[in-house]
Amino acid sequence: MSTALLICDDSNMARKQVAKSLPEGWDVDISFATNGVEAIELIKAGKGDVLLLDLNMPEMDGYQVLEEIVKQDLPTMVIVISGDIQPEAHQRVTGMGALDFIKKPVNKDKLTEILRIYGIFAPEDEVIMPVFNTAIEEKIALEPLTAPIAPAEEVNQNKSEVPELLAPDLRDCYQEIANVAMGQAGDLLARLLNVFVVLPIPNVNLIEVSELSMALSDVEEHESTSGICQGFIGAGISGEALLILNDSSFNDIANLMNYQLEVDERAELELLMDMANVLIGACLKGVSEQLDMTFSQGHPVVLGQHRKISELIASNSKKWKRTLAIEISYSIENYPIKCDLLLLFTEDSMKTLNNKIAYLLD
Repeated sequence: MSTALLICDDSNMARKQVAKSLPEGWDVDISFATNGVEAIELIKAGKGDVLLLDLNMPEMDGYQVLEEIVKQDLPTMVIVISGDIQPEAHQRVTGMGALDFIKKPVNKDKLTEILRIYGIFAPEDEVIMPVFNTAIEEKIALEPLTAPIAPAEEVNQNKSEVPELLAPDLRDCYQEIANVAMGQAGDLLARLLNVFVVLPIPNVNLIEVSELSMALSDVEEHESTSGICQGFIGAGISGEALLILNDSSFNDIANLMNYQLEVDERAELELLMDMANVLIGACLKGVSEQLDMTFSQGHPVVLGQHRKISELIASNSKKWKRTLAIEISYSIENYPIKCDLLLLFTEDSMKTLNNKIAYLLD
């Protein structure tokens, strides 16, 4: 008898990766949900005896799904698959009824092991099939695609042919890569400050430098900020990482870091550097690992202290021009700490990035 399996993730790329990581030969009836609202309805319809659940989603996130499952006493077994790898995230979801937790990108052997541990999959569940699981491949093929990814050589023959807007599937891929990298950086920050880091859904756009200040929508215009910029380069890819921290965050960060000295401008710069080292370094490492390449990082440069965001960006407008911008707005639970991280990839990097993404999707 087929197992009713539901994969819930807002990323098309992630849903396909999870589906391809299921045990070969497993007799399953797969359904897909793009958010928690859809997942709850499909579970009620009998489509989710087993739920593989992401945490970071719009409309209803994974935590809210777990709450609804308990509240409505829905018949499903949940395994969380998430880029949020903070120890407390693991503890929270298991405390809310999830069987186990797997970090993204999903590891096929780990997923199979957990399915076997909880008796969800056993060798006798296997059916005789060709080299791949035909049923699963057919389900993946039926996954709705909003737009095909054009070959990089067609999209990027020259700068004028780079699309004004990212195709939805390209944005989805960049967003999922950023999601995993964001989770790794958030985990380091959580351990450093001994807090729970609230992770957003990364914002990905191809924009002009004049739009960068608009991209930082979560930062209040009236609040002064301090910023650091750090260049990076890899094979065919280059860009800069920009970290902007609200000045009102410094005292709380100093307390969490057990900083004993007076929090003057020099101390604020030191704290800003510490935050940049953690978030920029971990995010770039997470991106490079997924793209199977290495980034070399330049020396961090202070853009300014106690200035408006528009002023920080204006001083670098000639250098940045048009860019693929990935924005991640980190916040700390129970603290008014707010910092924005932007990864800015040059227009010339798009060809290599698109080729890397096409390889990931094969």
